[in-house]
Amino acid sequence: MSDAPLPRKLAAILYADVAGYSRLTGHDEERTHKALSAHLDRIATEIERATGRVVHYAGDAVLAEFPTVTSAVDCAVAIQRALGRENLSVPLEQRVEFRVGVNLGDVIVDRNDIYGDGVNIAARLEGIAEPGGICISGSVYDAVRGKLKLACDDLGEQSVKNIAQPVRAYRILLEPQQAGAPSVGARGYTRKSWVAAALVVGLVSSAGIYFYYFQYPPSEQHGAGLSNVVAPALPVKDSIAVLPFTNLSGEADQEYFSDGITNDLITDLSQLSNLMVIASTSVFAYKGGPVQAQQVARDLGVRYVLEGS
Repeated sequence: MSDAPLPRKLAAILYADVAGYSRLTGHDEERTHKALSAHLDRIATEIERATGRVVHYAGDAVLAEFPTVTSAVDCAVAIQRALGRENLSVPLEQRVEFRVGVNLGDVIVDRNDIYGDGVNIAARLEGIAEPGGICISGSVYDAVRGKLKLACDDLGEQSVKNIAQPVRAYRILLEPQQAGAPSVGARGYTRKSWVAAALVVGLVSSAGIYFYYFQYPPSEQHGAGLSNVVAPALPVKDSIAVLPFTNLSGEADQEYFSDGITNDLITDLSQLSNLMVIASTSVFAYKGGPVQAQQVARDLGVRYVLEGS
């Protein structure tokens, strides 16, 4: 083994991985692989267009690096918007959706590949992102703040696996109407929004569902826009936490089904304008333990809590 130090560099790193890939392949292996292959081609095209480089593929995951942070973030947004359009005609339970993490960090360069905490943090951020979403590190946020017309939610300090120090994380808001605006709107619900919410709940009409409403004001949390916009405190009414659904079948291999319902509800409710939905990474911390809905509402600062089985 040589004593010479390995070359290092500062890199903008993008890591993308499919959400729930094992569940999708278990349901329809051939269809899922074909969709994955098409999506990987799209991702490679967007990376090349943004002057990035695919470092390697690992099954359903992609690692890429970029010459600038802005090109990495632009590419992540382009990827998720393109895949989102392609998924519009696909049933929710069949969609191959990627989570994307973007980090700016020091990496080791060896055999045309990159290694180290800079890569590991990007992968951990991907795990925090929601299906179809993007999560960036604090270093990326600081580098692109004010340069891109996007908005994001500040997710705070995140303790991630095998990383000694907590990582500051931000969730990018992809809706065009949210660009340059506070991350959470202040307007009330419309009839259309409530009808949409009722339809989402109707997707799981065979499940036991409990819906709680609390009349105390939630704790103040703030989002931050990438265009220097500071979001107000979360609206009192427009916030909800969907707790992990309980698997009552007695069969552990059916756990993916109840988890899938939970994730689908979170994803669909997140599409409603003016509704702040707690991310799955936060609510799944309550899975398997004793839960009091009122305490959850206080802990997460929400007005509504939904749970079911």
